[in-house]
Amino acid sequence: MTAPSPRSSAPHACRRSTPPVSDTAPILQVDKLSSGYGRSRVLFDLSLTVGRHGAVAILGRNGVGKSTLLKTLAGEIRPMGGVIRFDGIEAQDESTERRARRGLGYVPQEQAVFGKMTVRENLLLGAIGQRDKSGIDYVLDFFPKLAQRLGQAAGTLSGGERKMLAIGRALLGRPKLLMLDEPTEGVWIGVIGEIADRLRQLSTEMSVILVEQHIELALDVARYAYVMDRGQIGLEGAAADVRNDPRLLKYLSP
Repeated sequence: MTAPSPRSSAPHACRRSTPPVSDTAPILQVDKLSSGYGRSRVLFDLSLTVGRHGAVAILGRNGVGKSTLLKTLAGEIRPMGGVIRFDGIEAQDESTERRARRGLGYVPQEQAVFGKMTVRENLLLGAIGQRDKSGIDYVLDFFPKLAQRLGQAAGTLSGGERKMLAIGRALLGRPKLLMLDEPTEGVWIGVIGEIADRLRQLSTEMSVILVEQHIELALDVARYAYVMDRGQIGLEGAAADVRNDPRLLKYLSP
């Protein structure tokens, strides 16, 4: 059974308090972004653009700044310089909560679920502030495995089920842009295909930024790709072009 379209289903059907500035303008524009931790700079004048629909892959070796980029876009790290324009409004000085309310969803690489809480409780937490809780039914239809685990503690789920729960909870916030950091890390190979199918479906209805070590999967799901190197963009282009670019191996090699 095919899951319902996210745009027309419960989590996305309610009217937003902040409508899109434009149906065609990019949902995200990053210009000369610098960021890091303390005095240590990790990102150096990085620029990228994300459209209102489709998936964008962020690739690169470990330690090049991919997670730092997502944390900065989400508001967990304050940038050292540059501009983050989300849905037509500068966001670099906004709080994480404000960005989330405006439709920026983020699933971090680790600790994305509350292990001692049940699956149902995790989903209810994602639906806080919404009068209509029917969006949970959509998530359970989208990830049927979760429907079989509602009373189970999230910490006892398999790696793949925890990833599904984290993504499902983020969807309850009705994101316009969903950022996923390593959604298949620690996931059994038999479940990776299911998650990839769901990401393809989501990318037809919203914007998705995908940080992923499974390069073939990322380039198959995404329509555009950025390859990072030492905190900057070393290579970018249509996913098919990046896949065939001889420079890709250089940027991904240890």
